[in-house]
Amino acid sequence: MTTIKFDAVVLGAGIVGVCVAVHLQKRGRRVALIDRKQPGNETSFGNAGLIQREGVYPYAFPRDLGTLLRYARNQSPDVRYHADAILKTAPFLWQYWRNSHPARHAAIARSYSTLIEHCVDEHRALAADAGASALLRPTGWIKVFRSKQVQDAEIQHAEQWHREYGVEFESLDAGRLQQKEPDLDTALLGGLRYTASDSVSDPNALVTAYAKYFEALGGRFFIGDADSFREGWTVDTQDGTITASSAVVALGPWSDRVSTRLGYRLPLAVKRGYHMHYAPQAAARLNHPVLDVENGYLLAPMAKGIRLTTGAEIAHCDAPKTPTQLAAVEPIARTLFPLGGRLDNEAWMGRRPCTPDMMPIIGPARNHQDLWFAFGHAHHGLTLGPVTGRLIAEMMTGEETLVDTRPFRVERF
Repeated sequence: MTTIKFDAVVLGAGIVGVCVAVHLQKRGRRVALIDRKQPGNETSFGNAGLIQREGVYPYAFPRDLGTLLRYARNQSPDVRYHADAILKTAPFLWQYWRNSHPARHAAIARSYSTLIEHCVDEHRALAADAGASALLRPTGWIKVFRSKQVQDAEIQHAEQWHREYGVEFESLDAGRLQQKEPDLDTALLGGLRYTASDSVSDPNALVTAYAKYFEALGGRFFIGDADSFREGWTVDTQDGTITASSAVVALGPWSDRVSTRLGYRLPLAVKRGYHMHYAPQAAARLNHPVLDVENGYLLAPMAKGIRLTTGAEIAHCDAPKTPTQLAAVEPIARTLFPLGGRLDNEAWMGRRPCTPDMMPIIGPARNHQDLWFAFGHAHHGLTLGPVTGRLIAEMMTGEETLVDTRPFRVERF
């Protein structure tokens, strides 16, 4: 079999891996990008399309007893679980719960916010270079409320995030909400618009554009299987064996298949999620992504139609689909916005790679020279792809990094 030599091999062509490859290629490294599918066709394909400048506090595990009991009944629209996965994930969930204590969560946010504050600027810069700026919408996104208690709590969070991290928002009463989204349910009490966040009309098209830019810079994409990856930083592809002097693992929810084989025991788990596209009824129009806070689903206007995305499902990574959440929230979503017929033959399912401290793993592997990790971004993979790509490239080339990367290194585990 032919052997092709590169300076770096990047495993995984989701948003994170593609951005790592772009930034390395821009810095003069000869890069091979490897995936079993074309770029952007796993988790990066089916997200809500949000670039969340407001996301300074990563999504925490609930700590109040009422919410925990509700989730335990496994009937909540926003969180479901497979019973056979709970035992395996129990140590992860315990650490996740501990790290969600308000004091711990606030400390995590102080580090995490350093990534989030650059997310929109880094995406806009990369999209401009890739000729993909038209895919980004600088309109923000909206949370909508059905009860005053939830509305007041969310506004308090927004005010706190504004004080601490400069997160911009706009509180909308029922009238202002109807002005911005005339086709939403008129019974809603109001909304909260995060004005500095962007959204994406087609996440797969965005990742594809970034990948094409990588190739235009001289990088090469190969179809290959990361299970063949071995020390010496070698991996088999359809076009031959790739060997490189350095390697980056950016395989999202499958990253631990490589890291475990190399001797790392990292606490990586997955939150699965589903989506379905719908045609809007008649002349109905959705202008922003809209989150129904009480019911845990989001509607987003996409190139294909209105995308309905669900909350989290705790399950084994590769267990068969169980889109019960989608079935549960679809009737509710139809009362929020006039959805027409389904446009997909079946529900799409994706997997969010999560760590128990809610922060990604970004940096060098501690026991191997020239091996780097870039995964564990949970709900913010799309948001943080370009930031992560830049940081990995800066570290690998010895540049001063955009932010302090020490909080995200693997040594914390």
